[in-house]
Amino acid sequence: MSLRPDLEDEDREGDGDFSDMLSEMRILLPGAQMLSAFLIILPFNQGFSKIVHMEKQLFLATFFFALTSLVLLSAPAVQHRVLRPLKDRVRFKRIATRQIVAGAFSLAIALVLGTDLVISEVFGAAVGLAVAAVMALLILIFWWLMPAYLHRKL
Repeated sequence: MSLRPDLEDEDREGDGDFSDMLSEMRILLPGAQMLSAFLIILPFNQGFSKIVHMEKQLFLATFFFALTSLVLLSAPAVQHRVLRPLKDRVRFKRIATRQIVAGAFSLAIALVLGTDLVISEVFGAAVGLAVAAVMALLILIFWWLMPAYLHRKL
């Protein structure tokens, strides 16, 4: 229970402070940063030139989605700073929320592709696809389906 119920009402309507979005970005951004950093150094390793063309395309797609997630997840922070003082907090929060969700979607794709890339290299293509499918299923359930289910129930 909050000491200021008026703040809770504002936040439910999307006009509250941005601490919830900041907390969410603090969770998502490091994952996107770590994945991107790993992918940036990967081509400079000796064995990278030996991987087949299809794996290089998989790397390119993974790298693209990882960088896209970084851009989308960091965009609200940059925009918030550039647009100060905010004149329409509700609209800004709505747009920023869409960007964060799009960034999370892009990160999810990058995680699945990255899983396939790494596991395929170590254990072969069939195992890589199977583990990537399990990762996709976990992300689908815990990032997208469970919140939708809970939103309907609550």
